[in-house]
Amino acid sequence: MDSSSVFANIVRAPEDAILGVTVAYNKDSSPDKLNLGVGAYRTEEGKPLVLKVVRRAEQMLVNDNSRVKEYLPIVGLADFNKLSAKLIFGADSPAIQENRVTTVQCLSGTGSLRVGAEFLARHYHQLTIYIPNPTWGNHTKIFGLAGLSVKAYRYYDPATRGLDFQGLLEDLGAAPSGSIVLLHACAHNPTGVDPTIEQWEQIRQLMRSKGLLPFFDSAYQGFASGNLDADAGSVRMFVADGGECLAAQSYAKNMGLYGERVGALSIVCKTADVASRVESQLKLVIRPMYSNPPIHGASIVATILKDRHISIYLNSIQKNDTMKEFLYSNEVLNNAHKDSGFIEINSTTGNIYSGMELQHVHYNICCIQKYIKNDFFDLLDPA
Repeated sequence: MDSSSVFANIVRAPEDAILGVTVAYNKDSSPDKLNLGVGAYRTEEGKPLVLKVVRRAEQMLVNDNSRVKEYLPIVGLADFNKLSAKLIFGADSPAIQENRVTTVQCLSGTGSLRVGAEFLARHYHQLTIYIPNPTWGNHTKIFGLAGLSVKAYRYYDPATRGLDFQGLLEDLGAAPSGSIVLLHACAHNPTGVDPTIEQWEQIRQLMRSKGLLPFFDSAYQGFASGNLDADAGSVRMFVADGGECLAAQSYAKNMGLYGERVGALSIVCKTADVASRVESQLKLVIRPMYSNPPIHGASIVATILKDRHISIYLNSIQKNDTMKEFLYSNEVLNNAHKDSGFIEINSTTGNIYSGMELQHVHYNICCIQKYIKNDFFDLLDPA
């Protein structure tokens, strides 16, 4: 230890439970290693893959000599924000038509959740948020560091490998009035288990009756059913009743724009005036945090979502069904599912919920060079 350093007493922090898997993978010199820790598009050779529609959009941007590198406004690229709101809420959404939605561009899903959390911590009367158990590992940190008290509600039932719907209703029913509730819009991470339409309606009725505030995390729109509109059904159900809610979107998965950090936060309000005031406060959250968002990734998304390219993008989303069928029919994975008792393959979302404990993960890393997150891994369509 270097006692001359003012930081000499700092303890080395552990690697991130999710991203640390890739760090360990990169350090391994084995030619047979396999990284199952990050859900990302790959070629058959295991190389990173960029979707053709993304390449095409980028080329269009490069060829446009009118484009400049000026700062974006605090709220981000206007076209991106409008198109993102339409993607999640629907082009014919009354909330959009009545200007009751404010959308700001953020740094992927993580940044969208954090901006929303910071806003709620400053301006919402209830500082408790309920998150599903289990959930994405970063949720607790994002909301906790923003100043919210994080509690869990029952979600997954290991015995049935399905939704613990009764437990969910009981826990949300016991939550204090006005509490914030985090909901996965579709393709629940990490289990891949989603409520049915009928169950979503019961959840909506319960939450509205208790004045609970929905905060949707939409990281996989298009991946659960292969249909962008169907995967936004839960969100649109809550918006249709005229109530308020928040929705965080990420384009990391469904457009493969992991490193571009492209996301959006939308807040649906009761009136256009309230939405305008909410946006003014969101600017005060964003300005000292990262000032304004980057332009390139948002421009890619906006280019793709414009009418000329939407059909191409929709086709690429639909192709996910092919990979899901392969995963579910794959003999090795099915045998592991039957023999181990802890691998759950969800044929709807393509998620694989391993249920592995730490010793199983260590065995995979040390003995067979398979790098797996502590509780689950995703496999996504490389086509």
